[in-house]
Amino acid sequence: MNFIEIQFQLRGKTLPADHGYALYSAIKSALRENQDTSIPQDLPPEIHLCTVPGIPDRAGMIYLNQYSRFRLRCPSEQMQTWYRFLQNQVFDIQGHLIRLIQPRITLPEVSDKLAARLVTFKLKDIDHVDVARYFLESCQKGLDRLEIGGQAFIPSDFNGDLARRSLQVKDKKILGYSVVVEGLSDEDSLKLQWHGLGGRQHFGCGWFYPAKEDSYAA
Repeated sequence: MNFIEIQFQLRGKTLPADHGYALYSAIKSALRENQDTSIPQDLPPEIHLCTVPGIPDRAGMIYLNQYSRFRLRCPSEQMQTWYRFLQNQVFDIQGHLIRLIQPRITLPEVSDKLAARLVTFKLKDIDHVDVARYFLESCQKGLDRLEIGGQAFIPSDFNGDLARRSLQVKDKKILGYSVVVEGLSDEDSLKLQWHGLGGRQHFGCGWFYPAKEDSYAA
């Protein structure tokens, strides 16, 4: 589980608030157009992407600020590949242009409490009243499969409601929740940051970070 995180500063002004799938699609398109045979033609499953944080305008857009970063986690041996490929890339995200600049490499930081902005699972045939309970059961099962000790819960948002989130993938809206996992050992903290929880991790879902990053995390 030797992995690192590459963080890129951004040159640009705005992004759609819901940009996880569009960002993934832009990177995937750039890979397919790339002529360097040492670069994969698609995103490998072991690559994890994070959506970009910003200041929401409450109308479907975010403004980029000094804390806005594009973040990618990859096995340590792949660092040079992704560092080189992504540096100075320009992406058109639904009409919003961003350039990835000034990359830096960081090691994962252990914390007994990790948070994720959005986690999704495939939950079928569940009455809406019970969705949160079944969702948490799926979280706990995911932790158990990874042999991670810790307790998962859904935090509340600024209005005091459960932090329910959504992700637009083409013409389909995927629903999920923010998740916090506490009571983690150092080893389990790193394991959860590497494996994540749930699906759609190429779209920024299931990305866990130390809860103290809340002021600037995705």
